[in-house]
Amino acid sequence: MHADCGVPQMNNIRVPIIGVMAGMAIHALGHAAGPGESLAAVIEQQDRAVFDAFNRCADPGQLKAHEAFFSESVEFYHDTGGVTWSRDAMLANTRQYACGKYRRELVAGSLRVYPIKDFGAIEQGTHRFCGIPDGPCDGLADFTMVWQSDSGRWRITRVLSYGHRAAHAATATVE
Repeated sequence: MHADCGVPQMNNIRVPIIGVMAGMAIHALGHAAGPGESLAAVIEQQDRAVFDAFNRCADPGQLKAHEAFFSESVEFYHDTGGVTWSRDAMLANTRQYACGKYRRELVAGSLRVYPIKDFGAIEQGTHRFCGIPDGPCDGLADFTMVWQSDSGRWRITRVLSYGHRAAHAATATVE
């Protein structure tokens, strides 16, 4: 486990450039709930898109796509890594400790979404961290993210990542 992140250290393996995925991530930023579509479904889609880019952030284009999901003034609270007070500081940590080292997977059935009146949503869940590209999933943590919707464009304003621990083989399957 990396002391600052609570996730396994992996060899720095570069992921191939996937321009299509960056385009999909950027497209997802503008997605608002349509008729008959639940807020939970929208946030779940946003979660998939932000972490699809995160999982490929060794590619500078994917890191840029990941960046676009966050407010410039995002606050990121990490139980073992401390607090960052801006998107630039958060991305510097992501670049140093995550990109090309591990990927994030949402634990199936753990996602919860709660509306925030006239603002957006709170997303809670559990995720695991796995070696790239197909390494073991050694790290597990809980998270809470606050999403703001501004004219249908979703951005993360606050992140809490906590309860970092070793994952066990009996952990639930990935969504």
